[in-house]
Amino acid sequence: MRLTVNGTEHALDGIEPEMPLLWALRDVLGIRGPKYGCGIAQCGACTVHVDGEAVRSCQMPVGDVRGAVTTIEGLGTPDEPHPVQAAWIAAQVAQCGYCQSGQIMQAASLLAGLPDPTDQDIDDAMSGNLCRCGTYPRIRAAVRAAARALREGA
Repeated sequence: MRLTVNGTEHALDGIEPEMPLLWALRDVLGIRGPKYGCGIAQCGACTVHVDGEAVRSCQMPVGDVRGAVTTIEGLGTPDEPHPVQAAWIAAQVAQCGYCQSGQIMQAASLLAGLPDPTDQDIDDAMSGNLCRCGTYPRIRAAVRAAARALREGA
């Protein structure tokens, strides 16, 4: 089985197709950005993109992946962060930080499909991503700021 993650193709020899994508990313490929939160696709800590769409990697069998996978590590770089990552930093969203990679991936997917979301759009799209620290007002502010930056070509 072959899997393209963050632009690099990987051979996943001996991997059962039923293995959750999250385990293939973390345990086989050593990619630590997506986190295990609940294991039932309810918290969003494991959110990654498959061909640009946000998916919960804890419940997606690796054998069902059709397309390229992007994790938080492939979204931007420390020198050139994605506009959502830059907005997250500017708004100081993270407290404990555990959920933030999933939050950022969900927000990036939202903005790729809806460049000028309303607060309700943001709340609806982000409602499946839980933050135990309760940084939801800062999350919404960061999504709004990232949307502006993306519209302005930042």
